[in-house]
Amino acid sequence: MKEPRVVSLGCRLNTYEGEVMRAHARDAGLDDAIIVNTCAVTKEAERQGLQTLRRLRRENPAAHIVAAGCAVQLDPARYAAMPEVNRVLGNEHKMKAESFLPQTNDTVRVSDIMTVRETAEHLVEGFDGRSRAFVQVQQGCDHRCTFCIIPFARGNNRSVPVGRIVEEVRGLVAAGYKEVVLTGVDITGYGSDLPGTPSLGQMTRRLLALVPELPRLRLSSIDPAEADEDLFRVIADEPRLMPHFHISAQAGDDMVLKRMKRRHARADIISFCERVRALRPGAVFGADLIAGFPTEDDDMAESSYRLIDDAGLTHLHVFPYSIRPGTPAAKMPQVAAGAIKARAARLREKGKAAMAAWLGSRVGTTLSVLREAGDTGHCEHYAHVRLASPGPAGEIIAARVISASPDTLTAEVLQ
Repeated sequence: MKEPRVVSLGCRLNTYEGEVMRAHARDAGLDDAIIVNTCAVTKEAERQGLQTLRRLRRENPAAHIVAAGCAVQLDPARYAAMPEVNRVLGNEHKMKAESFLPQTNDTVRVSDIMTVRETAEHLVEGFDGRSRAFVQVQQGCDHRCTFCIIPFARGNNRSVPVGRIVEEVRGLVAAGYKEVVLTGVDITGYGSDLPGTPSLGQMTRRLLALVPELPRLRLSSIDPAEADEDLFRVIADEPRLMPHFHISAQAGDDMVLKRMKRRHARADIISFCERVRALRPGAVFGADLIAGFPTEDDDMAESSYRLIDDAGLTHLHVFPYSIRPGTPAAKMPQVAAGAIKARAARLREKGKAAMAAWLGSRVGTTLSVLREAGDTGHCEHYAHVRLASPGPAGEIIAARVISASPDTLTAEVLQ
């Protein structure tokens, strides 16, 4: 039987939402649908979305192509005017079943996302071709970083009640998933809109207590300004929370962070990493870093470069600064394109070297690996592992590392 196809660009939240849309399209009988869940975090992400839509139409001339997501939410007219697109859905409407009914005449559905007050709740049964599952715990963001357009695409913070999260995770574990990733736009902002204002740490602790059969839980991203004592207690006490923590750092220079309107300082990033390492020896850290933010000079760029060593970062996501029209940073003095490119390349090379060094230090150790496809998987530290022998996807196995390349570990499965 033919299934609707989903192409999710960008974040893990888009991956989660893609499965919701796939189910809606399938239930509506849109078996020929190809849904592109677009991203708008950078100009390059928007370009990739447009390119993907055009390519999919060339390859599938008879398909019903749906453009959805953040880029669509911000500029619906652009996507409605594309001859390649049959249906245009903003971030609120893409999660509604009625938006996929084939008989609808309203093929462009985009509302004012800033007026939305609740998060649509869904029970996702599985993730096509994936061994780990993603669970949305919140939507939107109440903060207004000067470089970021995403709050205007996603709306304000809206959290999913703990009971609903527990119900969804239980269902996924029953379906065979052994690892769940909690995802959202600003997950450390979780709970500020719920009765009693439960924190991310409180929700995580309750989730793990109520779903004892879940072997592995991950957090998608942490804002160091929002990490509270409850979160640190869970990190210290719960071994099922994986020891890989991705930080929404964005920069390593205090003046740049202030101009970004971030709520943390450079020292807060380092302090977070040091405290987590004390609580969970062997923990690893990733970070988002933006190269070439407006007004950044060479000394400021050097501070971000040194942060990789000072905080002990290994898993880097580096973004060359991209102008987002409508944001305060777009009006600031811009850094030359060549300097942005060079600084991004330098950060990436430093990140690759840090990762290679950490991988090399794992040789001879035993890891817990979630097997994903035949002979590949990821260990508890979210490092890519190639296994010496194939096996069924979805199982968690013990494996001894026998060698390391700059980006992958090779390990033998232990019986």
